[in-house]
Amino acid sequence: MVVLGSKVLSLDEVYRVLFDGEELSLEEAALQQVSENYEFLKTFAAKKLIYGINTGFGPMAQYRISESDTHQLQYNLIRSHSSGAGKFMSPLLTKGLMIARLSSFMQAHSGVHPEVVNLLKDLINKDVYPCVCEHGGVGASGDLVQLAHLALVLIGEGEVVYEDKIRPTAEVFLQLGLKPMGVHVREGLAVINGTSAMTGVALVNIIEAKKLLGWSCILSSMINEVVEAFDDHLSKELNAVKRHEGQNKVAAAMRNILKDSKMIRHRPDHFYKELEEEIFKDKVQEYYSLRCVPQVLGPIYDTLVHAEQIVVQELNSVSDNPVVDHHQENVFHGGNFHGDYISLEMDKVKIAITKLSMLSERQLNYLMNDKLNHKFPPFMNLGKLGLNFGMQGIQFTATSTVAENQTLSFPMYIHSIPNNNDNQDIVSMGCNAALMTNRVIENAYEVLAIQVMTMLQAVDYLNCHERLSSFSHRIYSEVRAIFPKFIEDSPKYKDAKKIKEYLLQHDPAIVW
Repeated sequence: MVVLGSKVLSLDEVYRVLFDGEELSLEEAALQQVSENYEFLKTFAAKKLIYGINTGFGPMAQYRISESDTHQLQYNLIRSHSSGAGKFMSPLLTKGLMIARLSSFMQAHSGVHPEVVNLLKDLINKDVYPCVCEHGGVGASGDLVQLAHLALVLIGEGEVVYEDKIRPTAEVFLQLGLKPMGVHVREGLAVINGTSAMTGVALVNIIEAKKLLGWSCILSSMINEVVEAFDDHLSKELNAVKRHEGQNKVAAAMRNILKDSKMIRHRPDHFYKELEEEIFKDKVQEYYSLRCVPQVLGPIYDTLVHAEQIVVQELNSVSDNPVVDHHQENVFHGGNFHGDYISLEMDKVKIAITKLSMLSERQLNYLMNDKLNHKFPPFMNLGKLGLNFGMQGIQFTATSTVAENQTLSFPMYIHSIPNNNDNQDIVSMGCNAALMTNRVIENAYEVLAIQVMTMLQAVDYLNCHERLSSFSHRIYSEVRAIFPKFIEDSPKYKDAKKIKEYLLQHDPAIVW
């Protein structure tokens, strides 16, 4: 059970709810603070002009709303802004969104009735996923459109995904005995005003990107093994004089993966002695995609560490407006809904993961190109050259997918378009950034799956599986169980999909 309340919610706890099926509970003391915050706002708002309670919204905030219309105002806001387009977010991303919104409300600065947090908790625990459109939010008053679709479900309207089917919310609520939230003071604005859609997607992105980095370390280690590379470019001594944490963490992880390999070579045994040859058959130094892995993946490691810090801070923040402070007995108007923190980090992450996919594609190309490796048949073809094609066809998929990542890596953070009658004159596009990053990560898994297929074919071509490190041998055996060695040509799209699912479902368990 993961408890939300006075303690900071960690990424590990989010992981347990998202992937391990752990349920959420709400700390009683924190719930009491939510209740006190609501009661304060209800009293404080009487006879005062407070944005979004007795005023219109955005550029229409100059219009006073009569007391008799204040509840209808909140419903109008929710219904009018439930206007997204495109595909629905996946249940996983939507669950992340709900966790982020609940965490923000549990800070007790949003003035919501306690029934809101209890209903959100129940939806998460019962795996009821609001249908939230991908397109719509500009990330300035927060993720208004995406969160409006959440709010629509909270008031018992719209649709949800439950037990893998899209169904009317009212029907599922009736089945599960759930009661829609009521509007008491500002529940409509409170739910839709914030960064929780981009933050929820960002949480999933960080989790899956960290796992992806681990797999890239493993595959980079294995390619160094199968080509019998020298060990000094991974050495502690070489990397320690470059004072970046990420580079040294990656090099240490690769040394750990390869510690009992019988294929990695020690340079002094081959070159640090008197030699008579004028031209060496062995490459004195490997290509950059093999030799510079710590320098390429190191910045990616550091980027993910910083991004996790920022995203977790946002997860544990109050991200709506105005902020209701019952301790200071005041309501503060400002811009905590602005999504620049998440937008910038997601742009950094998608650039980093695109570079990771580029490294994978170059390593893949090295294995495929016999003129580069001088070790394997063209396209890792274990059949008859000319008649069979090996991995030739699926290499196109890897190349195409990396090219898409490169284009998707254009930053959203600097792509502000003023809107809302220029009230929102500079915006973050944070949800777009997070969703595009999610696609880049998904693409990168597809590229690495193709690299895995090729790597295993290389191991079998050399018949060297018994000389691999114990770590590499375990990966080889696990994947070969779902993807047997092949010689004759056959469609490979189902194999690639199976291996992608394997990579997503298995934590590489590297100790950083």
